[in-house]
Amino acid sequence: MTTTNAHKARLAEALASLGPTANRLSHLSQRSYQNPYTTVEWPERVRPEEDWFGSPEYLSLYGTEFWQRLDGPARRRLAFHEAANFYSLNIHGEKGLMQGLAERLYRKDLLDVAEYLHHFLDEENKHSIYFGGFCTRYAKVYRSRQFSFADSRDDRPRDVEDFLFFTRTMVFEEIVDNYNWVQSRDSRLHPVARFINHNHHVEESRHLVFGRRLVAALWAACAPSWDDATVAEVRDHLRQFFTTSWREYYNPDVYADAGLDEPWETAEQAWLAPAQREHRRAVSAKVLGFLMSSGILDKEPADAF
Repeated sequence: MTTTNAHKARLAEALASLGPTANRLSHLSQRSYQNPYTTVEWPERVRPEEDWFGSPEYLSLYGTEFWQRLDGPARRRLAFHEAANFYSLNIHGEKGLMQGLAERLYRKDLLDVAEYLHHFLDEENKHSIYFGGFCTRYAKVYRSRQFSFADSRDDRPRDVEDFLFFTRTMVFEEIVDNYNWVQSRDSRLHPVARFINHNHHVEESRHLVFGRRLVAALWAACAPSWDDATVAEVRDHLRQFFTTSWREYYNPDVYADAGLDEPWETAEQAWLAPAQREHRRAVSAKVLGFLMSSGILDKEPADAF
């Protein structure tokens, strides 16, 4: 697949069109700048079996037979470990995201959005400080078995790599933001959990505006020049990423730490449970609608639902 002059011109025009949006978002980032080391007051200890750290309806066992077997303290203990897993997913995702953003800073074709990429990178680093602050103080950083933004290949053209990187970023952040939005408003949650979710949602709302605009612009500029095999590869890659991203929410290590028997079997049964399939579809509806309506995906990632 060769890159034509017309393709380069379309791409340059698409990126230049993002300049006003990037400038506006940069201004908002400057105006709302926070010091992550002084903004939150961490309690000396937390009580996992007494306080909620995640909204029950958003837990991976909610609506399953496993949930019915748990008493109140056990449900709250599960919520605590799932909160740590959720924050860990963000830590792992943001490591790859920050690496990808840093590699793209001041590239000539991205100069129109370079200033906002700086803010993007800075805010993702601050998010990791909050997420890591919770996990290292009260729980642990759960390992990731399959998640990565850094899925680059030397044989892919740069425009394909850029499109996949920014689209993966958008998908991940859209799903996470749904959790943040719900949990930041849940009065049942411990104040520190509400703060972390609220802070992340406020800053991610800017990232999502930028991400959608950029992904749409890259698709419109690049896809017409890609052959059928490349388009098919891009779509397969994104459907697989969709599924693997969701799989991480069903973590056997979490179930083991929460005191559940047969954690691997629990993870598989929870993944297959009808209530959880419905949950994943509902949370994914917004970003999936965008990908389908824009023509980026031609069919749903069926394995995710």
